[in-house]
Amino acid sequence: MKKIILLCMSLLFFIGCKEEVDMSARYVFKEQTVIGYLKKHADVYSTYTDILYKVPVSPISATTLGQLLSARGHYTVFAPTNDAINAYLDTLVICDVIDKPSWDGFRDSMTLDSILKVIAYNSIIDGGDDMTYYTTSFPVQQDAEIPRANMYDRRLVVHQPNRNEENGIFLINNAPMDERNYDIPLHNGCLHSMNRVVCPSNNTLGHLLTSYVEDQKEGFYVASLLAMAAGLIDTLKMHTDYVYEDKFLRGEIIKSIQPIHVEGSVLVPAPGFCTPEHRYYGFTYFAETDSVWRQLIGKEPLDITVDDVVQYLESNNIYPEAKRDKNYTDEDNLLNRFVTYHLLPERLTTDHLVYHYNEVGYVPGTGTLGVAMSEFYTTMGHRRLLKIYESHESNGIYLNRFPNLDNGRHGNFHELSCDPDKEGIRIGAPNLEGENSVRNGMLYPINKLLVYDEKTRNNLVRNRIRWDVTAMIPEFINNDIRMSPIMDVRHMNVRIPVTSEYRYLDDVDISDDTQFFYWTGLGNGWLNYDGDEFTIRGLQDVTFRLPPVPKRSTYEIRYAVNNTGKRRVIAQFYWGKDKNKLAVQGIPLDLRIGPTTVNTTTLSFPSFLGWEPDTGDEDYDAEIDKQLRNKGFMKGSSIHYAGGPGSGKPARASELNSRRIIVRQTMDPDETYYIRFKTVINDITLYLYMDYLEYCAKEVYDNPETPEDIW
Repeated sequence: MKKIILLCMSLLFFIGCKEEVDMSARYVFKEQTVIGYLKKHADVYSTYTDILYKVPVSPISATTLGQLLSARGHYTVFAPTNDAINAYLDTLVICDVIDKPSWDGFRDSMTLDSILKVIAYNSIIDGGDDMTYYTTSFPVQQDAEIPRANMYDRRLVVHQPNRNEENGIFLINNAPMDERNYDIPLHNGCLHSMNRVVCPSNNTLGHLLTSYVEDQKEGFYVASLLAMAAGLIDTLKMHTDYVYEDKFLRGEIIKSIQPIHVEGSVLVPAPGFCTPEHRYYGFTYFAETDSVWRQLIGKEPLDITVDDVVQYLESNNIYPEAKRDKNYTDEDNLLNRFVTYHLLPERLTTDHLVYHYNEVGYVPGTGTLGVAMSEFYTTMGHRRLLKIYESHESNGIYLNRFPNLDNGRHGNFHELSCDPDKEGIRIGAPNLEGENSVRNGMLYPINKLLVYDEKTRNNLVRNRIRWDVTAMIPEFINNDIRMSPIMDVRHMNVRIPVTSEYRYLDDVDISDDTQFFYWTGLGNGWLNYDGDEFTIRGLQDVTFRLPPVPKRSTYEIRYAVNNTGKRRVIAQFYWGKDKNKLAVQGIPLDLRIGPTTVNTTTLSFPSFLGWEPDTGDEDYDAEIDKQLRNKGFMKGSSIHYAGGPGSGKPARASELNSRRIIVRQTMDPDETYYIRFKTVINDITLYLYMDYLEYCAKEVYDNPETPEDIW
């Protein structure tokens, strides 16, 4: 019954779609299209072809998918064979969805329609104007997702068990391709023959965890029990903001905008920026496996209770500052603090645990890693920092790893070694088979106890904490906005609604006079870290909630900027705990000033800051760094190229990249801080540029024994 309900619930995701296919405006090839190929091989695909002609493109369209696939386009089709569909019907009998493995076995038309749509919509990716996914364009990283969603609005997972073999089989959401019949080029796309139906679960992470407890399944039974006790299941069932969906479809959300751009002295429309069609929620759970709990508590996992875990945490003095009562849903409760440190409000797929683009040594398309890379995220519940780390030497991705790096002025920022007490916790491969491939989350196994203890906080405060601005905004990750690899206007140029129109970003307040835009920068060779940037225009006034700091200390907040544009703004920065009463931080910050040049709208002239390229003389180069710091400037970091992947020179060597020290204040880990940017120039053609921010504690930037590194 539970599975029937879930299948029927999937119908909700088709309601409200307004896509129409105008067949009259499409040229239909006389040669072989996808549908032509399927018909030609009816002995293999007749059942699938039949389904395509029964399923409409949308609930309000008379056009069928069969007609769609006979028209011009760029479609990637994962076509199940007749045998694959018959096997799928067998599984529906086992699940008690149907009475017998045939189309006559369905008990009602609603379930039949739902199953037909599951088969059809999951099998097709519409590549827009130019994208067809052959296996050569599949993600390189194991268990990564194809960038474009299918017509069921799910991004499909690619796995290649025997990837070292020349013709190794590919699995799409654990459904195997035919080893001989794939990458079949057709006039309107390509076709991959599937030996099983591609049907990712429509479940949520909350449903998956509930099933572990209710069905008494080992693997993540204890982790699921703890999430349930902490009152998190309802939250982890969230996947779509239906209020936003409704407003977008009704036209209450501005769908695109063309800002005014200046070329020379002429005002012209800039490329359009498109508002996201959806607002999805997402979650990542790094969960100790049941085998970990068996070892720690000494009982079989299915016999372990919440009280057993709480007693273990108490006896090991974990989170000594937390409340020791039974109100597990309280964020200050011991169990709640333990569980929520394992959870992020972002759905991080395997290829997005650590983002890679233009760091030194990275080779796109090959998986070759360069310098050590870290991401910093804010956990759910009581807000704390979680570091996710990957390097060429680490042989995997880790939580809270703090290795010894070759980070000297002449180093290469690779791992030299890692002390046993700082090695962190290796993130295991997720199970993405069947019901485990949920729509709103990722469940990663870990083999050690994950705790935000004093040792972890001390390690964090002794390291510079750098994050791409998009990393602190969950909506940018959950809606595939951050660094989207899709090169069309809708994905490359993104517009975020202002707050009064709709609060799309929970942690950002955007005034009505502000135009909040994001560029992925893909293929542009920009000088930015990760290639992307915010370009905030209009009469800018925007406030961000900042990530927490690890320990009480004096911190610098640094703001990265490049000096390539001539229409940068002069902005006043504000900082504090009450976002409605933030204190002014110094004089307005003139973002037109670069390391060597001041770029105004009319002319450029020397900035006279004293920036010089490194000479190799460590004492002299350190003195230049000191002089720049005295003026509130720092050179760019050495970790990434000032350009696209493998191009240009490291940002530190670029006279166009710098970091600005905008705040130096004492900050407390239990407080929430905000930063506000407000233009002081009444010119809507100027814009506020944002790339990445840094926290740097006094223990790092003012350390007399070990000066802050250049990376």
